[in-house]
Amino acid sequence: MIVFFYNIALLAGLLLSAPWWLWRMATTEKYREGLRERLGSVPERLRGLGSGAPVIWVHAVSVGEVLAVSRFVAELDRELPGHRVVVSTTTRTGHALARERFGTERVFYCPLDLPWATRAYLNALLPKMLILAETEFWPNLLNGCFRRQIPVLVVNARISDRSWPRYMRLRRLWRPLLSRLAAVLAQSEVDAARLKAIGCVAEQVSVVGNLKFDVRAAEESEATRLLKHLGLGLRFFVAGSTLEGEETALLEVWPTLLTADPQLAMALAPRHPERFGAVAALLEASGIPRVRRSEWKGKNAESVNPLRGGQVVLLDSIGELASVYSLATVAFVGASLVPAGGHNPLEPAQFGVPIVMGPHYANFRAITEDLIAHNAIRIADKDQLVQALIDLLGDPAEAEAMGERGRRVFEQQAGATARCLASTKALLGLRAPVPPAEPVVLERRT
Repeated sequence: MIVFFYNIALLAGLLLSAPWWLWRMATTEKYREGLRERLGSVPERLRGLGSGAPVIWVHAVSVGEVLAVSRFVAELDRELPGHRVVVSTTTRTGHALARERFGTERVFYCPLDLPWATRAYLNALLPKMLILAETEFWPNLLNGCFRRQIPVLVVNARISDRSWPRYMRLRRLWRPLLSRLAAVLAQSEVDAARLKAIGCVAEQVSVVGNLKFDVRAAEESEATRLLKHLGLGLRFFVAGSTLEGEETALLEVWPTLLTADPQLAMALAPRHPERFGAVAALLEASGIPRVRRSEWKGKNAESVNPLRGGQVVLLDSIGELASVYSLATVAFVGASLVPAGGHNPLEPAQFGVPIVMGPHYANFRAITEDLIAHNAIRIADKDQLVQALIDLLGDPAEAEAMGERGRRVFEQQAGATARCLASTKALLGLRAPVPPAEPVVLERRT
């Protein structure tokens, strides 16, 4: 009954908003990309897939979720060779990264939560299990799985501070669906308590940790190799996942940082690819020496001008930031100076890099507070930012010690992948998993 009324409201909303969506599709390419797949047209490469090897469908919304499940998917491939793992995404950037990480043939756009669209994919894939990353709860998709007796596993489950009030207001609507989930593997005790409060059955909820603690940059990206070669003798300040307003703040303090360390270069990585052009224009207007990573594409290091102290490299590429963090003398993790919930500080922490982050980190609260408790990160607002960075640049011993504390936090919290894999196998009725192989670890440049 809940799904019936949901569909009435959904279709009414789509009809009312149709002019806006049509306008966005006509004027913005990202709204057109994958539209046929989203509306239920199953790609030829996926049709009939369910008639072969058993299928496990993993859904990861965007870049962050794709990165989080990367090692988990690799372990599913390794531990379940008789199964076929396919991955769906929602955003354009997440889709591009998933194709790069998992291969084009098994990545597709998740259908919109329309009855006919979800039905088409469930009929084509006939999955033995649906695995959702974080809390991508869509009533028609869930209901379609339940009607077919397909177990639904939620990994890396979390309820953010921002989402929590909304879920609580609608908990009576969510309970009939969430109570039928096969297992919910939460990131933290707080997340587990919230998931139970909105309708997940207590016996099905367990705390297994955060998959992002297991994500490691297993190999150098091309950008990292080029920066190593072109920046010999330089130190790098890596500012990652920045949002509008943060690049301006960083460029304002850049001259002061160069006074403290003239041999410093900045690698600046905006969070959203659609902003690469705007940030490039901002750099040009600032007059600061700069170069775009995209200008090096297809070139070897010998054909590119070496970097100089004070220069800014705009990292206008996807999927290379995690590796570039290995070069950092100090790192800034963005989406945190502005009230956007922060980004993942584990990406630099894995390399023992000292980290500075703004005060807005609600989306990564458990991770960040763990780092704070171990004195492995500095939290600074816009007014404190320059001093926090200068302190770390001017005290290499303390910066190194802080970075090592962060690395230890990262290592101590690892293991969520193995626990998620064990739950997957248990739900599939398979044997206990072999301990996962240790990945190759990309070391920080010293």
